[in-house]
Amino acid sequence: MAEGLMPDISPDALLRFCESQRDWLLDVVERLVRLESPTPDKSAVDKCGVELRRLMTEIGGRVQPQPRETAGDHLLAEFGCGTDQILLLGHFDTVWPVGQIAKMPFQLVDGRLHGPGVFDMKAGIAMGLLAVRALLEGETAVQDRVVMLWTSDEETGSATSRALVEEEARRSRAVLVLEPALPGGALKTTRKGCGTFQLIVRGRAAHAGVDPGKGASAIHELAHQILALQALQDLDRGVSVNVGTIAGGSRSNVVADTARAVIDVRAPTRQDAERLEHKFLELRPQTDGTTVEISGGFDRPPFERNAGVIRLYTQACVVARSLGQDLAEGSTGGGSDGNFTAALGVPTLDGLGAVGDGAHANHEHVDVNSLAWRAALVAGLIASLP
Repeated sequence: MAEGLMPDISPDALLRFCESQRDWLLDVVERLVRLESPTPDKSAVDKCGVELRRLMTEIGGRVQPQPRETAGDHLLAEFGCGTDQILLLGHFDTVWPVGQIAKMPFQLVDGRLHGPGVFDMKAGIAMGLLAVRALLEGETAVQDRVVMLWTSDEETGSATSRALVEEEARRSRAVLVLEPALPGGALKTTRKGCGTFQLIVRGRAAHAGVDPGKGASAIHELAHQILALQALQDLDRGVSVNVGTIAGGSRSNVVADTARAVIDVRAPTRQDAERLEHKFLELRPQTDGTTVEISGGFDRPPFERNAGVIRLYTQACVVARSLGQDLAEGSTGGGSDGNFTAALGVPTLDGLGAVGDGAHANHEHVDVNSLAWRAALVAGLIASLP
């Protein structure tokens, strides 16, 4: 028995079970991937949700759909009956439109499983289902109640699911996020906070040839503001400020009276995020006759590597070694629902899902040979948490 594991946990038994269920696991992945579920298409997302609900019920889950009018229905399921709760978290919406599977067919090629949403993150959901099966049907006793929460709007910011995610996180002593792993299978122990700001500049229109001096160009002022925003970027610290889109003006011979920009911001710590928000609110016009308006902010707080995260990662490494594997850790600039749970102070570990590549890209795929042992890793981690 590996150091750090409880006496009644058999890593070999967990691994044997997960490997014996390879065909079941691949079938579940295929079912979910073929039910394409782009976030804005509620009908399509809910069809995938119906199948996911059936799968969770079939393995012993008590499923509680969470209906939403403006997004797909979220799914909450309980397994076991312990007094303490461990939360498995993820999403079943994808960035791909219905019909993408014709261009990215579901197929197994050279040990890689391809298809829209397979890496981000339907294979991770299937791994979570298998991990719970390994605990319920195998030799390992589990004292905790395991709760799965699969949401339907993570890819567009989790507007209708954030409150539910945070509510379940507060009830949990740990949150395990089945989002894709980092390259090579590393877990995610840090994620940047993510935000979006909109900057609107208002000026004064005038004829560009007859009376240019009577105008106040909103576009010229926006250019000044963009340079000021660029100065806030500090890539060495991991702080990025990206003016992603701009628009303004009506005709080339009219001094523009309005202009706007949408800015993506990322920050590694809460302190950095707060500093950025303060700097945005301090923006002032530099051109006479113009005004600036700022809206928006950070919609995902930073996921910081704190003591709770370190404890979970350390335990995951113990379980991985007992399975004959090593686990690295790393950070990413992208956000997940794990940002919300970690920001609450609930111990959170992310990137426990599939190993692969190509999230949001045409070459999206997962490494088939890693699926079983990583499902066993999740099962072992659930069972061994002190």
